[in-house]
Amino acid sequence: MGLALEGVKIIDLSRVLAGPFCTMILGDLGAEVIKIEHHQNGDETRFWGPPFVEGESAYYLCANRNKESMTLNLKAEEGKEVFRHLVKDADIVVQNFKTGTLDKLGLGYKQLNEWNSKIILASITGFGQTGPYKDLPGYDYIIQAMSGLMNITGEEAGSPMKVGVAISDVITGLYTCIGILSALHHRQHTGEGQEIDIALLDCQISALVNVASNYLVGKTEPKRLGNRHPNIAPYQVFTVADGEMVIAVGNDQQFARFCNILELAELINDKRYATNRSRVENRSSLIPILQRELLKDSKQNWKRLFDEHAIPNGPIHTISETFNDPQVLAREMVIEGNHPHIPSLKLTGSPLKLSKSPVKVRHHPPLYGEQTAEILQRVGYTSAEIKEMKKNQVI
Repeated sequence: MGLALEGVKIIDLSRVLAGPFCTMILGDLGAEVIKIEHHQNGDETRFWGPPFVEGESAYYLCANRNKESMTLNLKAEEGKEVFRHLVKDADIVVQNFKTGTLDKLGLGYKQLNEWNSKIILASITGFGQTGPYKDLPGYDYIIQAMSGLMNITGEEAGSPMKVGVAISDVITGLYTCIGILSALHHRQHTGEGQEIDIALLDCQISALVNVASNYLVGKTEPKRLGNRHPNIAPYQVFTVADGEMVIAVGNDQQFARFCNILELAELINDKRYATNRSRVENRSSLIPILQRELLKDSKQNWKRLFDEHAIPNGPIHTISETFNDPQVLAREMVIEGNHPHIPSLKLTGSPLKLSKSPVKVRHHPPLYGEQTAEILQRVGYTSAEIKEMKKNQVI
């Protein structure tokens, strides 16, 4: 059974998270991914820790499986020549250098297109290739701040908060995948490669979705609501007898069932709460009524009742509880792979479940420069030439 992207070759110049996360997904789908790292130090995330396992950082391991790693000095003329050999039969180059860096190296899209007219170049930056901020560095944290995401995250009376993972990087990686797959489809019909300009700020603003629309259409400044939803009620964290849980009532029918379970049938036809709109407008009086009833029983009992009556709900798991949850395990979201230094390396599984071309973990996250010699030999270099390159700090 073949893999969805089998035969697609990617040269990955990216590092940290957005680019590597994108290329890992493409690698999971079967693409050949050659990760090119700086000839003296490599991807920064190799050093981001603890934790480290046998010298490998957990951060690096999370986004670099199904790749080969080679080192290369792109500032050296011989290094550029090696890069040319790699590009001429590749499909995609992914890079996240600062705007203009590839052009300064003589390796921008115009040059790549001369070497390979079908090449697709995906360029990831903080702020994009145009605009007044194009030359500024843009890490995930900065983007969470500047996109408005932090200002709507956290308790109403508290400080703005970032999300617990580098969500702007993750979203950007996903958008970059979409762009690359779209460009491959376009090339299939036209024979043309193209350049994809992806900005973390653009991607995070797009991911504001309904909150952005609330502002653009409603002309009101969205505020922090803690664990409440700006457009739906009741849709938040509630305290129960032995802790907390999320209850997410998404429509009026669910609300009626929810009220019956709580023995609050009188709320169903109360004009203050009969529709979602009225519930949102009267949230301040509704929530205390619901909260009083929910304190009367445990998480386990409430979950059983809510599940029986199709009321969306869930416990607030720790990460350890998540990775031991029977549903998570049944969906193979924890996988074990081989690694030369780490016995039974555990990684997060892929959420992509394709019936005809399933995802497969074929390669462990590579050691720094692990396949350098092998890749060079594949494009025609001899052992003597490779030895000389190492001597000259080309690799």
